[in-house]
Amino acid sequence: MNMFRPRTIALALTTLLAATSQVHAQAVADGSKNQPLRVLLIPADGGTESGTLADYQPVFNAISRTTGLNFDLKVGQSYGAVVEGMCNQLADIAFLGPVSYIQAKDRGCAELLAVGVSKGESIYYAGMFAKADAPIETLKDLKGKTAAFGDVNSTSSFTFQIAAMLDAGMNPAKDLAAMHITGSHASSLAALAQGQVDAAALSFDSFNKAVQQKAIDPNSVKVIFRSEGIPNPPLAMHTKLPDALKATLKEAFANVHTAPGVTPEMVRGYGGAKLDRYDTKFSEEEFAGPASKMGLLTDEIKGEILKKSAER
Repeated sequence: MNMFRPRTIALALTTLLAATSQVHAQAVADGSKNQPLRVLLIPADGGTESGTLADYQPVFNAISRTTGLNFDLKVGQSYGAVVEGMCNQLADIAFLGPVSYIQAKDRGCAELLAVGVSKGESIYYAGMFAKADAPIETLKDLKGKTAAFGDVNSTSSFTFQIAAMLDAGMNPAKDLAAMHITGSHASSLAALAQGQVDAAALSFDSFNKAVQQKAIDPNSVKVIFRSEGIPNPPLAMHTKLPDALKATLKEAFANVHTAPGVTPEMVRGYGGAKLDRYDTKFSEEEFAGPASKMGLLTDEIKGEILKKSAER
């Protein structure tokens, strides 16, 4: 199967969610065993369901232990599908990228729950990687070359890299020989490792996880772009949840790292990284950076990129 084929399944799911929401959206869950809180996660770990669930199941198990609330975790097929699921009341809590969080927030269906803190910080970085021996040192060197990107709604495998190219005076749809939308960070990195593209866009968290899993030799690639700090991908809750439940969730996430019976191994976040804690007072203003980058990617530019990526 061609790994660069447009993700028709994801698009179909997004359309289905939008078209059937009025029929299938159930009442807001209360966290009981019969009506667990529905958690929808973006496919951050290479697009694999098992990997993403492994990242987040421990912390939700810990929250269950401290609050008695029950959760039903599922992984969306794409970033867009998770936004649609949240905004069509098919999810009560979602793990989103910064850009997809802004999309959901702007539609009035999501508000901030918590952001992970690691080594005292709540930031991560987007990158662009090339083969170590390639004659490519900067984004401008990609003119006439091929590149792989993750999801078009991904902050760190698409938005920041494309915005940086635009800032550098490039037109990605015209300057790149080919653009491939692979659907995930790991798939883009795999395309680079296998020599199918000249460069790959993904987060440094995803790259480091691939190195830890021995999926890539770190000496075989080099960094040609590193973004400014980006707020960690947040957990969000549906705006229609009862205020008392929102308060319970915020308190639980704020204190989960010190809760009885909770080990440091359980407190994890994006990329499966161990966290110091979760910050439930993280400022919405910190998402101004991703919002500004998202603003550079007009519908026209996205349309040109999607058209380019569909070329064979």
